[in-house]
Amino acid sequence: MTAATHSPLFPQVPDVPDSADAVLEGLDPEQREVATALRGPVCVLAGAGTGKTRAITHRIAYGVRAGVLQPTSVLAVTFTNRAAGEMRGRLRQLGAQGVQARTFHSAALRQLQYFWPKAIGGGMPRLIDRKIQLVADAAAALGTRLDRGELRDVTSEIEWCKVTQTIPADYPYAAAKAGREAPRDPAEIAHLYAAYEDLKRDRAVIDFEDVLLLTVAILQDRHDIAEQIRAQYQHFVVDEYQDVSPLQQRLLELWLGERDDLCVVGDASQTIYSFTGATPDHLLDFRVRYPGATVVKLVRDYRSTPQVVRLANGLLAQAHGRAADHRLELVSQRPSGPEPVYAEYTDEPAEAEGAARRIRELIDAGVPAAEIAVLFRTNSQSETYEQALADAGVPYQLRGAERFFDRPEVRKAGIALRGAARFGGNDALLDGAVDLPSQVRAVLSGEGGWTPVPPAGSGAVRERWESLAALVNLAQDLAAARPGATLGDFVAELDERANAQHAPTVQGVTLASLHAAKGLEWDAVFLVGVVEGMLPITYAKTDEQIEEERRLLYVGVTRARERLHVSWALSRSPGGRPNRRPSRFLDGLRPGTTPTVGRGVAATVGGVERGVLAAAAAAAVPRRTQRTPARCRVCGRTLTDAGEMKLMRCEDCPSDMDEGLYERLREWRAAQAAQSGQPDFCVFTDRTLMAIAEARPDSAAELSRIPGVLSRKLRSYGADVLAICAGQEVGGEDADD
Repeated sequence: MTAATHSPLFPQVPDVPDSADAVLEGLDPEQREVATALRGPVCVLAGAGTGKTRAITHRIAYGVRAGVLQPTSVLAVTFTNRAAGEMRGRLRQLGAQGVQARTFHSAALRQLQYFWPKAIGGGMPRLIDRKIQLVADAAAALGTRLDRGELRDVTSEIEWCKVTQTIPADYPYAAAKAGREAPRDPAEIAHLYAAYEDLKRDRAVIDFEDVLLLTVAILQDRHDIAEQIRAQYQHFVVDEYQDVSPLQQRLLELWLGERDDLCVVGDASQTIYSFTGATPDHLLDFRVRYPGATVVKLVRDYRSTPQVVRLANGLLAQAHGRAADHRLELVSQRPSGPEPVYAEYTDEPAEAEGAARRIRELIDAGVPAAEIAVLFRTNSQSETYEQALADAGVPYQLRGAERFFDRPEVRKAGIALRGAARFGGNDALLDGAVDLPSQVRAVLSGEGGWTPVPPAGSGAVRERWESLAALVNLAQDLAAARPGATLGDFVAELDERANAQHAPTVQGVTLASLHAAKGLEWDAVFLVGVVEGMLPITYAKTDEQIEEERRLLYVGVTRARERLHVSWALSRSPGGRPNRRPSRFLDGLRPGTTPTVGRGVAATVGGVERGVLAAAAAAAVPRRTQRTPARCRVCGRTLTDAGEMKLMRCEDCPSDMDEGLYERLREWRAAQAAQSGQPDFCVFTDRTLMAIAEARPDSAAELSRIPGVLSRKLRSYGADVLAICAGQEVGGEDADD
């Protein structure tokens, strides 16, 4: 895959800086401010192409090299395994080994696996890679028929529910409130969601969202475990902070505890994943939560030419909404380049042929195919471009399809290469192969069906060939970087890349959706299908949905380093009615059009805002109260054990628990857990139920004083619990969560 750098596949490793000050060399003034702001809350607002990863990795490395940060006490969190791997590599090059750089899920899974025996007991349930088959089984159990598209959409809705902490019963209300376009009747989706959770429990499996939910539940209920994690990690860095979900934000808060040693990095103008539960509010409200925060704005764009940057800034200048109020005005640091090209075609096949023809010209002029991308709004648009590129003799790769190392042909090739490496000279396939590239070609020709000449046309056969060709190219690059590399070294390289999901570069034009292109860049980008009904997409109805579509186009524009080609078609098919019009987002930006009237919000310029406690911001944040020691309500002894603190008495002090009330609470909890598809302890732990049965609260205020009854649980379950304590029957329905 094409990485967001200019570096070769096996770059020369630079010398490790010889001092902390040397780490700061080469940083611009704002990046240096980020790198030297080592204490307290720090918020980095980083525009596209402004070197945010460079800034935060140098910040961590400078802190480690200066002795301010202990490497093992730092946890850097990002959103993809590839980004985490890149961060770890950069930190090693800067002499900051030992720093943990992980995704939210990876960090949570590691903690869950470690603490499960202590917190829950027994073996942890098996983690499933993909939930779509389980959703299909749940639908079949309910007698519901879902076609392939509906199955994918329902799965996405379940994922959204889980990251926004929405239980099945609340889905119809929550979906309506969020303005979601439900793929089926909301009540039906709620039933499917509940059936999916039941099926997971029956099969003793958990999904990726459960990893976060269970970790949050354990940290909320087990203060001793939470404190153990906080003792391990004292400093947190979060990349792409505009993409955090409410669930991820809650996990981050539990990691932090009462501390504020946090650095977040993000750009509200690149918020394009709201359909997954992501929200920029956490980024935009950072200064409200932390009035003393240092805010650094990075606006020097090192990626794109002034012509590309001008178009990107123009897109946001017409934007509306809260994210637009905080837009960053990028300033290109690159030499001038060609103006963006706008092209109109009669129909979509003509548009695809025009793009393929222009791409062929660029490749013939010396632009590597891997430095060219065709970006579209939906994956369904790719087929036309696949065919057009194949007809033009242009190699291509699909990004966002099946993960490279999960492809059957790649798995089969890995087995063959591993066997050849084990048998060495005894493998007949290697006869006459004198170096690593020739050995790999020989193995893939004999076992995988690779040929020196690509097959004609497009489709699955061509995709398989491109996968094997990527392995051949990787072998050539490895041999060039390490002349003595063996077949065993190559297999080890493949294993390492598979673990990090670091796919090799396919020497072809990248075809990708705008969502899949986030975080990448190319010399030349073709934005296709930029037409009303596609950008913005037809189902974008609300103002906020329209603005997210604008941000999606902004992300596409800022993927281009030098050349940008924007096109649209007046009709879908040859001979169709030419009733389409270019996207409204291009009004006033392409020649001959007038701009859409925006709100005229001034852009944010680069610089640093020191943490000054503004009166309004300070008033908006409640003061933290000093914790008083917890004491036993029977004998008065200071309590330190988390379980005793929850009961507010020593383990051996006499209990005045109402046994009947305790059993009624347990029965109610079991019903709640079954309804919401959660383990029992996610509703309330046994200790909390015992504390309730001992205290017998008769008001919300009294109930809220019991440890383990957090504000969210008070809202969700408070009425039921108080009714049970009063001896009343409850209907079993949850309150809003």
